[in-house]
Amino acid sequence: MDRTEKEQVVAELREKLERATAAILTDYKGMTVAEMTELRDALAAEQVECRVIKNTLMRLASQDSDYVALNEQLKGTCALVLGYSDPSIPAKILKKFSKTNEKLRVKAGVLGSRLLEPEQVAALADLPPREELLAKLLGTLNAVPTGLVSVLSGVPRAFVGVLAAIQRQRESA
Repeated sequence: MDRTEKEQVVAELREKLERATAAILTDYKGMTVAEMTELRDALAAEQVECRVIKNTLMRLASQDSDYVALNEQLKGTCALVLGYSDPSIPAKILKKFSKTNEKLRVKAGVLGSRLLEPEQVAALADLPPREELLAKLLGTLNAVPTGLVSVLSGVPRAFVGVLAAIQRQRESA
């Protein structure tokens, strides 16, 4: 690979890192081509990209970005998994795949500007989907005004009940 090709790869990788919502660095040492293809297919089905990268090119591409935190983990064989929508999707797929294939190992991840340890990536995989979290938040936010309206309507309702009792009492007398 000559210098211009390397510059193109670095520029392309930098652009992908800017668009990504999450990046997970994995070690795929010992995996067969068929296993790697199976992983890539599972990731591609969810619009997640898996790319085997040269460590030096990744270091160059991640300069001046939040992904520079991954540089300490760039040793040996590395594959970079990039998610562009829900950040938990790549983690879920990797966790599911690593249950059947122990050769795949998560080294680290980046979510926003935060470096994630392998345990934190696994915790990210356990989160419910974004839509479900938003629905729970909306339900919680909706419950507050509903409760407030119920409390505020209690006083007039009680007052009307008292007036109705007084009216019945006067009619019977």
